[in-house]
Amino acid sequence: MTANGQIKAVVFDLDGTLIDSAPDIAAAVNRVLAEHGWAPLATAYVERFIGDGPKTLLLRILQEQGLPTDDAFVEASKVAYLKNYAEAPATHTTFFAHVAEDLKALKASGLRLGICTNKPHGLTQTVLSILGIADLFDSAIGADAVPRRKPDAAHLLAVVEAMGLGKDEIAYVGDTDVDSACARGAGVPFFIVPWGGGPHVVDADATRISRLRDLLFHLGRTSPEGVPA
Repeated sequence: MTANGQIKAVVFDLDGTLIDSAPDIAAAVNRVLAEHGWAPLATAYVERFIGDGPKTLLLRILQEQGLPTDDAFVEASKVAYLKNYAEAPATHTTFFAHVAEDLKALKASGLRLGICTNKPHGLTQTVLSILGIADLFDSAIGADAVPRRKPDAAHLLAVVEAMGLGKDEIAYVGDTDVDSACARGAGVPFFIVPWGGGPHVVDADATRISRLRDLLFHLGRTSPEGVPA
């Protein structure tokens, strides 16, 4: 699905789409495991489970590792993980290639920007602030700030509403099947990044981009003068 010039804003997923937060997320997970004397997991392994919120992250890891998965243990693990992550949310987090400059180029073109993420809302604001990009976004809504989170389209539509726009005026960019399902449910154009979980997403209606600046072409915008190719 390729969008046209009526698009006024682009909403992004955060983890795996704009930022490589896997090292810090894995560190927080490994602290939980260490508390029980369990071996640490590789960042690449933990990265496979990112995108559907902290509780699902922990549950899937515990299941695959053959560790306890009763409700009480999963909830306690989630609480411990969030405490760990909040203490060091962006120590090793970096932008994917060209993301920082491309976000500024999109903003300079007149597009408005938003974020729809399954990261907790408070941590979302903290990470954006640490990375110095909070001011680029009109709205950034985490999973616990809405009644129903991604893949439910209501989460994305809440971001759209907060921006004062209609769903026919936005496009969504992500890197997981969760993002794909969310965009499909909302009925908005979906673009897949080539990093994070992007290469594994199967969505015949989506458009794959090589970098965020490609959105300027797909959305009928002209690249701001002076921005390098």
